[in-house]
Amino acid sequence: MSAAIVTGASRGIGRAVALALAARGLDVALLARDLEALSRVADEASAFGVRALVLACDVAREGDIAAAVAGAVEVLGAPEVVVNNAGVIRRGLVHEQPIDDLRHVLDVDLVAPMLVARAALPSMLARGRGRLVQVASVSATLGTAGAAAYCAAKWGLVGFTKSLAEELRGTGLAAMAVLPGSVDTAMLAGSGFDPDMAPDDVARTITFLALDAPLAMNGSAVEVFGP
Repeated sequence: MSAAIVTGASRGIGRAVALALAARGLDVALLARDLEALSRVADEASAFGVRALVLACDVAREGDIAAAVAGAVEVLGAPEVVVNNAGVIRRGLVHEQPIDDLRHVLDVDLVAPMLVARAALPSMLARGRGRLVQVASVSATLGTAGAAAYCAAKWGLVGFTKSLAEELRGTGLAAMAVLPGSVDTAMLAGSGFDPDMAPDDVARTITFLALDAPLAMNGSAVEVFGP
């Protein structure tokens, strides 16, 4: 049976993606910090008759990522799908925001997906097929006052995805990015933007890229900005 690794799987888009992949018959490794919430998602995923593995992981910590991915591979085998969904935003003007906040956003939103991919790729390459899907943002296409680190990270995430796609040509693997607009999630709350979509709308696109899209879409950055 095929397996997927989903970061930030405890809520929002990550939860919706995990359940959508489970509904398609994939075992799912669920990574996040909130074990109680992850356990609830695991119960929902298990109802589809698949295995759901709960793995505590703070993606801001390199050691957590390495241990969680290794644990997922050990229990579920080489993943067919990796969805880098975990993200964070801390708002503030560049000259006023604490440097630790800037670094944390970059670590979670940009460095972590690179580390997850780095940890998962050896087993995926040995398997000879798979998809890595990064959840970027409409913020990868524009600038927003008070969200410079977030925008920079999401722009960088698209660049990482396109570079990774070039490295994966001819291997049977592909890398893609999804750029959601305003989604009804906890992250959007307090942003001043009204939601245009539900997490399930984005999850459907991610599932298509992960399981159904042709390899010809390697390197694609798919915009999902709402109706």
